[in-house]
Amino acid sequence: MWHLRRWSVPAYSKAIEVDGLVRRFGDFTAVDGISFDVEPGEFFGFLGPNGAGKTTSISILCTLLNPTAGSARVAGHDVVTERDAVRSSIGLVFQEITLDDYLTGEENLRFHAVLYGLRKEQVQERMPPLIEMVGLSDWVDKQVRFYSGGMQRRLEIARGLLHAPRVLFLDEPTIGLDPQTRTHIWDYIEDLRHRESTTMFLTTHYMDEAERCDRIAIIDRGRVVAIDTPDNLKASVGTDTVTITTDDEEAARVAIARELDVEGEHCSSGLRLRVPEGEKFVPRLFDTPGVGVQSVSVRRPSLDDVFIKYTGRDIRDAESDSVDQFKSSGMVQAFRKR
Repeated sequence: MWHLRRWSVPAYSKAIEVDGLVRRFGDFTAVDGISFDVEPGEFFGFLGPNGAGKTTSISILCTLLNPTAGSARVAGHDVVTERDAVRSSIGLVFQEITLDDYLTGEENLRFHAVLYGLRKEQVQERMPPLIEMVGLSDWVDKQVRFYSGGMQRRLEIARGLLHAPRVLFLDEPTIGLDPQTRTHIWDYIEDLRHRESTTMFLTTHYMDEAERCDRIAIIDRGRVVAIDTPDNLKASVGTDTVTITTDDEEAARVAIARELDVEGEHCSSGLRLRVPEGEKFVPRLFDTPGVGVQSVSVRRPSLDDVFIKYTGRDIRDAESDSVDQFKSSGMVQAFRKR
């Protein structure tokens, strides 16, 4: 069984501290005075539609951009005045693969170790258990160009952990992967959570992944509009979703509005109604003249509903602002120039 041991770990009260952070680009304010803390060892989700300021915020935390105002500390280090210390304290898993295809898995890890100034004994201690952890023991001596997408992502996770970071940034770590591979990646990450005290900072568009977080912050138009546990955020929605199909959905919508004072909305699966205590509401539907229910389903609030409540749009919406499009490749290039 693999086991990892840390070295030279400084003491700090918060893994990430953000206080009144602002970033402007000319007249455009991408990040507008956000504040939040992340506890050591916490799995923290950071969600937001494209153009909301999410990527700009992450770029500041990773020392790729300087803030216009406010402050941020990562692993106890200021992101402006202690940039090198921050970079030594964080690991990064980008959306896009950043491995060298013509190096083997082991060579990629050793190259990373050189960049971070790890001693030979530290590499010998950390690398074997990490390779075992991500299930690449039989592939570590093969060139990365022969790896599948999921294997490359697993190697990137191992690389991001090699220098024993205090905070691991996971920027859409499973984007573009098939569902089975996504599940396997999360098996490794969950295993890591139970064995390491690494703080994880996740961005994702997959709500099932966000459900794994201890807490979630939602950012929209440059401001944090909600922050809490997944369960508390879902409870804040306050309504269930009841979806019905009928012979005439428009007639049913009018009848429900008139008789039950509930406004419905047409959707691809029928007529959608948002009501408290959905299961108690369903019998009233069947008793309402002019509705003619054919089928009905009741769904408790989800993180998708939370996202819509606080941002007014679905997380998958492609509404974006070009100023905030520091896509993963851009972050990669900036970090390589550090």
